[in-house]
Amino acid sequence: MDVIFALASARGKAGVSVLRLSGEGSHAAVARLCALPSLRRAALRRLVWQGEVLDDALVLIFAKGASFTGEESAELHLHGSSAVVAAVLRVLGGMEGLRPAEAGEFTRRALENGCLDLTQVEGLADLIDAETEAQRRQAFRVLSGAVGERVEVWRRDLVRAAALIEATIDFADEEVPIDVRPEVGEIIARLLENLERELRGSAVSERIRDGFEVAIVGAPNAGKSTLLNALAGREAAITSDIAGTTRDVIEVRMDLGGLPVTVLDTAGLRDSEDRIERIGVERALLRAAAADLRVFLLQEPGEALMLEPMPQDIVMLGKADERQNAEGAVSGRTGYGIEALIDGIRQRLSERAASAGLLIRERQRVALEKAVVALKTGESRLQQAIVLPELVAVELRSAMRALEALLGRVDVESLLDEIFSSFCIGK
Repeated sequence: MDVIFALASARGKAGVSVLRLSGEGSHAAVARLCALPSLRRAALRRLVWQGEVLDDALVLIFAKGASFTGEESAELHLHGSSAVVAAVLRVLGGMEGLRPAEAGEFTRRALENGCLDLTQVEGLADLIDAETEAQRRQAFRVLSGAVGERVEVWRRDLVRAAALIEATIDFADEEVPIDVRPEVGEIIARLLENLERELRGSAVSERIRDGFEVAIVGAPNAGKSTLLNALAGREAAITSDIAGTTRDVIEVRMDLGGLPVTVLDTAGLRDSEDRIERIGVERALLRAAAADLRVFLLQEPGEALMLEPMPQDIVMLGKADERQNAEGAVSGRTGYGIEALIDGIRQRLSERAASAGLLIRERQRVALEKAVVALKTGESRLQQAIVLPELVAVELRSAMRALEALLGRVDVESLLDEIFSSFCIGK
């Protein structure tokens, strides 16, 4: 394989720019520019090419099996001048056997060399994109290999169950001394409980990754858009005393207590003769119903709206600045009650986030669902009056294959190009 190289830090002027090389021959390439330091020991070296000084750089080299990619690799920590970086890249690009890395190629080599499994690769991509503390913690947990560790426990149980069942196949013409069905049934039941619990938590994990939705709901002119602007800290929505100003759903993404939240300002809920406003109300009802949490702004206590609050929803009075008694009210204009509202949203979403599982992507959830389906089928076959061990063994192997696909060991080649295309070049 070629030696690949790329800038691993952001482009543009900076204090330091990091240039990474990987592949058999990367040490030899660096040796053409300077004296090699000891393995995994940073040393200041002057980079010289054909008598011209390129830069004074901090140089590190890594042996095969002791680097991010698992290959022989090196890093050059250059002064962060665009001209310096361009000069070193130009020299490396002119060396035989070296070429610029493609998007995600360093991480792809780490996957192919067994340094990462596919869930760790996806966790790394999410860590790079993390905007909130909850996203950072979740992505780092996956990158650290928590999914692979859990899958390995499940796989060992499956291997045990499969070995017991296949022993009955091997002794088909003889009397098996022990009935293995109770132990196999117990293993399958335990696995199903664990996998289904993980699936339930995956919905919350995906919400942490993509963001929770909180819809502000109320009648026209209840102060919804003003409240949205106050939460966003900017004029995200047009505000007016004229009822029905908001026709479409306005979305503002923000960080609330470390959780990614998209706040939705929806059209005022009322019957209208205006066809465009009716469409806005229909969209408001659909988005509010699908949201993770709703904040109802009422004009009067006990006001009936076209959508009923759910137990976890927040119900407050709007326009606290216009009321003599502002208890239980909020005002986007003065900020009264906003801290209490934010605390209420944070508390409810944090409780939901606490049940998050390890699966963070739809691909992972689908793989686990396939394992659950196979195990349920195997359990059903095991409970039949006449047990055909060959059929039970087939389902156990299917479940095992689904778990292998979850980690990227089988059946994912078609997904790799799409996954790695989202990485930056230096990763």
